[in-house]
Amino acid sequence: MKNKIYVFILLAILTTSCQITETIYLNQDGSGKIETESLRDEHSYMQLVGENYSKEEKFEDTTYVFKDFIAKYAETFAKLPASEKAVFQKFSNVKVHIKKSSYEKEFRTTINQNFTKIAEVADLYKTEEYADDIENNYALVAEEHYYSVNYAFDESLFKRIVKITDPVELKKQQDKISDLKTRAANFKINQLYVLKYHFPRKIKSVSNTNAKISEDKKSLELQFLITDCLVNPESTNLEVVLETDEVN
Repeated sequence: MKNKIYVFILLAILTTSCQITETIYLNQDGSGKIETESLRDEHSYMQLVGENYSKEEKFEDTTYVFKDFIAKYAETFAKLPASEKAVFQKFSNVKVHIKKSSYEKEFRTTINQNFTKIAEVADLYKTEEYADDIENNYALVAEEHYYSVNYAFDESLFKRIVKITDPVELKKQQDKISDLKTRAANFKINQLYVLKYHFPRKIKSVSNTNAKISEDKKSLELQFLITDCLVNPESTNLEVVLETDEVN
């Protein structure tokens, strides 16, 4: 079942126009906020589904904090091994807002987390699946994630660290994505994955030369294609060096 769900998600990504934006606000003391937002582009989606666009009937407006799931399914959570509990606990203060409205034509999922140190940040892209695992008592080991996303900051150096955790699964998903891209080749769809990072001091250098730095040099924006990120997750690794002394 989990495999079918994952393939369905990939198909949805490849055959609908959407944008994923990851935004980070980082303070001088290392604290801050991270938010990921997935938004369906209605104009492009309408072109894809044609007359079915007006027939769509969907409404969901849900907000929850991950620790609410832990509390609600406390009996299930108590039976988990310590290693799995530790994984889920890292998500405890993650907040999720899901809105799917065919009437307002808004399909948006927003996930955010406040942190005192960016190393504390959970792998937010797994939030909904992990909530589903707790609710349905799925084994964490059955997940098919093949990469992880983490962050580090040591006053002058910020890192977005993406690592392949399962090379075999990566190859499987690359083959699936290739097949799905072939099936979606006739669609003109726009699939952007955007990083927007805001820093407490001016940027001295960025490892990815495609990054656009703001006029005040305290923020950057970097765009990828979603499919490229799924095929090669490590392409989104990033290092940003900040100036050590602010010059006014």
